[in-house]
Amino acid sequence: MIKGFKMKLYEGQKKEYEKRHNLLWPEMKEMIHECGGKNYTIFLDEDTLTLFGYIEIESEEKWAESANIDICRKWWDYMADIMETNPDNSPVSIDLKNVFHLD
Repeated sequence: MIKGFKMKLYEGQKKEYEKRHNLLWPEMKEMIHECGGKNYTIFLDEDTLTLFGYIEIESEEKWAESANIDICRKWWDYMADIMETNPDNSPVSIDLKNVFHLD
């Protein structure tokens, strides 16, 4: 299953966002895989600071489990100062509708 979504950075945080993801914690990589995620890519529209995420997941249910894992919540807390977040520090993430796919 392919999942697309968008998030938003705060002004002036492009380099910091990239830096933190280039140093992604091994525990986060492991958690993403354990929750059924693979081929995870995030793109940035530098004009609008909109992030576009693409990930292949095994199922929505298995992927949703990541929100209850401590390392994921720690990552959310770590990222909260540079991007739009919800009250629990999860990123404001808007699912996008898949309108075309070509293998």
